[in-house]
Amino acid sequence: MPRRTRRNFTPGFKAQVVLQLLSGQRSSGELCREHLLSPSLLATWKDTVLDGLPSLFQGDEQRGQEQTRIAELEQLVGRQTLDLEILKKASRLLPGTADKSGRLS
Repeated sequence: MPRRTRRNFTPGFKAQVVLQLLSGQRSSGELCREHLLSPSLLATWKDTVLDGLPSLFQGDEQRGQEQTRIAELEQLVGRQTLDLEILKKASRLLPGTADKSGRLS
């Protein structure tokens, strides 16, 4: 007996079904019958939506912290690049022969 292929649902479809459930437009049973979904799958989608709702309203604070961290890291990279350039110039001024890679022999 051949195995059934697993269905993949788009995020938009999941959101539409859960929105219909949460708004009271359709019952869980109606949605499951219409779309051939298991009740546990629909409950999982609903729980995922409800768990993620608070994060929608915390986005600005978190984005601000992330932007601050990115700016700090960019400054660090800039300082390290400058240090590296200075060290390369200083190594060229030192006596000795350098090979193709710039290493002294």
